[in-house]
Amino acid sequence: MTGVREATPEDAAEIVRLRRLMFASMNDDDAGGEWERAAEEQARRQLAARPRLLGAFVVDGDPAQGGPPHLAACAVGRVEERLAAPGHPHGRFGFVFTVSTDERYRGRGFARATTEALLDWFAGQGVTRVDLHATPDAEHLYRSMGFAEHSVALSLNVASRAARP
Repeated sequence: MTGVREATPEDAAEIVRLRRLMFASMNDDDAGGEWERAAEEQARRQLAARPRLLGAFVVDGDPAQGGPPHLAACAVGRVEERLAAPGHPHGRFGFVFTVSTDERYRGRGFARATTEALLDWFAGQGVTRVDLHATPDAEHLYRSMGFAEHSVALSLNVASRAARP
């Protein structure tokens, strides 16, 4: 098994598999579905794009575990460009939306290692703040890395607005 490396477009299917495992563990439900095909195409395209706004870092799985080549863990996030603001002169923010470790590899520090690599990548992209949503099980990891509450996040699903006449 190797160390942390930057993901390539060829890793897209495995990144989506790990993302599915993340959702399944968060919801205690197998979260498979149509979204997986779209997510794989998006990951493949965004990992090949230049300039690259999708950052993804992975750890390869151990071939001795059997089966086809696979990833042990990943951390994935995206650079967002907003309007500049005090403390954020270029308006570049990061959002981490997937940190996942295959059950076979948990407890080995891969979530921390891939997230640290992603944070370093964000810094190299001129990002001044990185946000994420933490599960209760992972909150201690992110706090130990320096994450803290920033503000109360509010969300609204506007999908139904698109259907309005």
